[in-house]
Amino acid sequence: MKRVLVATGGGDCPGLNAVIRAVVKRAAQEKDWEVVGSIQSFDGILKEPTEIKILDDAAVKGIHYQGGTIIGTTTKGGPFAWPVKNKDGSWGAADRSDEMIRKLQYLGIDAVISIGGDGSQKISQALYEKGLNIIGVPKTIDNDLSATDFTFGYQTAVQICTEAVDKLKTTAASHNRVFILEAMGRDAGWIALSAAIAGGAEACLIPEIPYDIKKVKEKLDTRFLKGKGFGIIVIAEGAMPKGGNALAEESTEVGNPNLKLSGAADRLAVELKKAGIEADIRTTVLGHLQRGGIPVAYDRVLATQFGVKAFEMVLEGKFGHMVAYHHPEVVAVPLPEAIGQQNLVDPKSNLVATAKGVGIAFGD
Repeated sequence: MKRVLVATGGGDCPGLNAVIRAVVKRAAQEKDWEVVGSIQSFDGILKEPTEIKILDDAAVKGIHYQGGTIIGTTTKGGPFAWPVKNKDGSWGAADRSDEMIRKLQYLGIDAVISIGGDGSQKISQALYEKGLNIIGVPKTIDNDLSATDFTFGYQTAVQICTEAVDKLKTTAASHNRVFILEAMGRDAGWIALSAAIAGGAEACLIPEIPYDIKKVKEKLDTRFLKGKGFGIIVIAEGAMPKGGNALAEESTEVGNPNLKLSGAADRLAVELKKAGIEADIRTTVLGHLQRGGIPVAYDRVLATQFGVKAFEMVLEGKFGHMVAYHHPEVVAVPLPEAIGQQNLVDPKSNLVATAKGVGIAFGD
């Protein structure tokens, strides 16, 4: 039997299980292939004892509508930056990539399917350059990979954010308040922008368009008459005022050097008060609610397409590539192309123009 290993890395998002299931279902049609999963990305291979599991029809039955991933995921460590505790108690990192590749060979792994975002696919490319037969599957709710039109999980995150806007409108109207909803989006404001349009928000603040607090106040002022009225602002976690920066702090987690973004909504609330907004202001941070739960039908379909395509790329020997959606086709793109550039919101795009066309302010 030939063996393909599946790993899910980075933050979880709705649709991961649908990809895993699709790989297994497609592989089952080839009588000489077995699928195994590495627990918590490549950590399952690097740990002693090894943590892998057989992925067969029984293991993936009914998982396509479940959130999360049955093989776990992690944002820490990895084959090129494995956490190592030094003698003085501090932490360092070790490159265990060669060791991992040898272990994969020992386990009889013929190919690897790595499901993850920008960081995971950079690891995929580095492993491919070391000779590993690897294929990438794009995963990010931020929809910020330029090589694919959409990534699974994004539409579910937008739906969750839109439902939050809908719910906040009723309480905002009841109390004549301004509600600020903070959505995920470190560098790309796709979730916030789509939810603002779908939910009918008054303002949308995203990383690609630094905002002028005076312009945001002017928009809110139009929503109140003699103290009556309400307003909804959707803000991406990476949004920033003109001349300022996104709010972030260094992670203290071992093996996780990424910056943690938080506080965009609270900062905006303070800025609006200082600017003269008299109405009560409340903030809601969706955070990981956007990552959890049942994937919408669109994401299940896209994830299934990605899983089937990934295994067929294994059969074709198309390693060093990532699955991508180029409407209406699912294609393979070289990994360097996949990780070369982020997919950011163009301030001159049709979607931004549409938002402005229905009166949504960006503070620009």
